[in-house]
Amino acid sequence: MLLTRTCSTSRARRDPDADPPRPARTQRRTTAPPPSPRESPVTIADTPLAPFDPTDPDVIAERMPHQEMLALRRTAPVSWVPQEEAALGGFRPDHTGYWAISTHAEVAAVSKNSTDFSAAANGVIMRFAPEMTKEEREQTGFLLINHDAPDHTKLRQIVSRAFTPRAVNALHDELKARAEKIWADAVEEGSGDFVERVAAELPLQAIADLIGVPQADRHKLFEWSNQMMSYDDPELGGDQQVAFMEILGYSMALADERRKNPQDDIVTKLVSADVDGRGLTDDEFGFFMILLAVAGNETTRNAITHGLHAFATMPEQWEIFRSQRPATAADEIIRWATPVTAFQRTAMRDVELGGVTIPAGQRVGLLYASANFDEQVFDDPFTFDILREKNPHQAFGGHGAHYCIGANLARMEVNLMFNAIADSGVRFHLEAEPERLRSGWLNGVKRMHMSYEKPGA
Repeated sequence: MLLTRTCSTSRARRDPDADPPRPARTQRRTTAPPPSPRESPVTIADTPLAPFDPTDPDVIAERMPHQEMLALRRTAPVSWVPQEEAALGGFRPDHTGYWAISTHAEVAAVSKNSTDFSAAANGVIMRFAPEMTKEEREQTGFLLINHDAPDHTKLRQIVSRAFTPRAVNALHDELKARAEKIWADAVEEGSGDFVERVAAELPLQAIADLIGVPQADRHKLFEWSNQMMSYDDPELGGDQQVAFMEILGYSMALADERRKNPQDDIVTKLVSADVDGRGLTDDEFGFFMILLAVAGNETTRNAITHGLHAFATMPEQWEIFRSQRPATAADEIIRWATPVTAFQRTAMRDVELGGVTIPAGQRVGLLYASANFDEQVFDDPFTFDILREKNPHQAFGGHGAHYCIGANLARMEVNLMFNAIADSGVRFHLEAEPERLRSGWLNGVKRMHMSYEKPGA
């Protein structure tokens, strides 16, 4: 949410009512099959239709639709979103739309209710490329985030070894040094694309350090990740399926090598058998790496980018950060950015939500970008306030079983990057408005040109 400064007080506020700008290998799964989706004409007819699709990439390419989501929260917190054929890639012919859930309370309720709302039935990603087939979409079901219990519980127990406080804290000093060097190198150039030179670098290095990807291979991971996530953007879109298979193949080979030649590293621990007598199989590790490449790279990159944009356009907040370094800053940056705008679940039975009956088999869209600005939960939510104490944001995928396993690593990266910038004393200036990613579920930035001024210059 790349927002411009609107006041000169210590907290910068946006007016949400202002006029908006222009518009593999397969394996056995034990999860029960989803019920067949069925349309419910009575329910849908009695429910307000959303006046827009919050996952429309053409809208998100221009701006985050905060005004429209505010209206949904106030008038139709559970509303039906009919989708055109092109928006249903991977979900044809079974689905014609989804239910948009816009309030913090209802998003939290669905996130915590894994019995009635399944992540596995249709996966959590709400929108794919128009040409994606149902079979291709079902391949993503092997990602950890697309599992339900008991599979999810067992797999999460295994992969959580990579994100223990000890494992994350062990990265601190190395990542601190990397953040300082990344920033210093960018400043030496005088100006440039902050996304490529700064925001993308630290998350990439953090995940690669955690997993033990050789330095020479790290930018392959970056390129593959970009291709996988930019399928809605004609400028960046590569072959999503090729990138998917490249990461999968690379990761499976890495797992196989560690199994044959164990080392004292996270990969060896992940593929070793010590949770219920098993570790990750080669293909499970491969899908875990795909998730890391997206969740650990794309999302933190965009949080850092939106954070610097907020500080550049609201300099009074930067002065507070520079002088106080509040512990609350990282979570406010992440709330403000909400890098993942929405995920979905599928109703496993008829469920009442917000006074509306969701029929079994239908998709439910959890609008994190709306929930994180819910005026019923957040004081003055359209104010960027790094001293915000009460901040139960849902930018880490809501609460419950699917809460982001790498949340503490993400917070650490955000803190380290902005501490490095503040410690340098360098002034930064926004030279052009950011170029936004065209995506149905990522609040992404492709490029953001900045200039840098050293102290005393």
